[in-house]
Amino acid sequence: MSKSLRSFAKDESGATAIEYGLIAALISVAAIAALTSVGSSLTGMFTTVASALNSATS
Repeated sequence: MSKSLRSFAKDESGATAIEYGLIAALISVAAIAALTSVGSSLTGMFTTVASALNSATS
């Protein structure tokens, strides 16, 4: 019983999986924040271009 308890305490595979999961979540949050920022910039740019094209053709 104590041998299996010691081996369970030394097993770090679960901790490693949790660490990788946290890293993946952090990268996902950073990517979402960056893409949201870029999306807002692109929306403004396309609006400006569309306005310029509409006034050029009028």
